[in-house]
Amino acid sequence: MKYEIPEDQVKKAKAPHELFLTNLIGNHILWFVAALGVYGSFWQPMALVPVLSLLTIFYTLWRANKAKSSDSWFVMCHWQICARRSKVLLLMFSILGMVALLGWVGYTYFGMMEVAVQAMIGGMGVLPVMVTVLVLIVMESDAMHQATQQSVPKGVVERFPNSEMVPLEE
Repeated sequence: MKYEIPEDQVKKAKAPHELFLTNLIGNHILWFVAALGVYGSFWQPMALVPVLSLLTIFYTLWRANKAKSSDSWFVMCHWQICARRSKVLLLMFSILGMVALLGWVGYTYFGMMEVAVQAMIGGMGVLPVMVTVLVLIVMESDAMHQATQQSVPKGVVERFPNSEMVPLEE
């Protein structure tokens, strides 16, 4: 649904999407690939990927909660979109952690071969996270375009109604 929004509010509404896309593209793709290049010598750059991502996710969740009381309706809606998608990414990290834990338990206590554990972690843990990151990049790019076009998805309007805002078009 499209609304008439001041330009400064449009800029503020784009901020959460820019932050989330920076995390997804800059951290999960660019930094991850760069860290893979030096992984044999240094493991620390690889460890920064989940640390930076979790910091960004928790900041987004905190800021989205704060936006409910401190920002305009349009800006708040766009923070809520990012918060919801951050929760999806956090869920995928949790699944990856559980799969890694199961792999460690299988290797340590049940004698699973190391190759089987690596295949399990890669196929059931890392691959779903990578696919989720790619899907979220597409979704966030669209959401940033919607913010630029002064639009809010209909589902978000239904979850956070505002009787003062009259849509220009649906």
